[in-house]
Amino acid sequence: MVNRLNDFGIRQSQIHKKNLENKNKKTTKKFADVFQESLKNEELKFSSHAISRMNERGIKLDESRMKRLEEAVSKADKKGAKECLIMVDNDAFVVSVKNKTIITAVDENSMRGNVFTNIDSAVFGV
Repeated sequence: MVNRLNDFGIRQSQIHKKNLENKNKKTTKKFADVFQESLKNEELKFSSHAISRMNERGIKLDESRMKRLEEAVSKADKKGAKECLIMVDNDAFVVSVKNKTIITAVDENSMRGNVFTNIDSAVFGV
């Protein structure tokens, strides 16, 4: 009788452990989906470096230009871009698409002769 109880207890704990593992997998999957969805709805952020460069170079973003920048980031995201150069009028923005963060900003005069590295895509004409 004792052996039967021990056997039953072991099986129960194994079944319980397996159920917990399955629940954890489902929870992780749901959390990942929710997290990715929240990133899609997140507004653009500006790194302190980008803010500094925009101030130094006199780059202004009104509501219209900001909307165009957000649309360009969305387009880049749909194409699977990770780090993107986005041209809005005569200003360039290097953006971490995944993090929805403007990394730096360059005006037309500062752009001349510069090379943009560590980007995998570019969006023009937004």
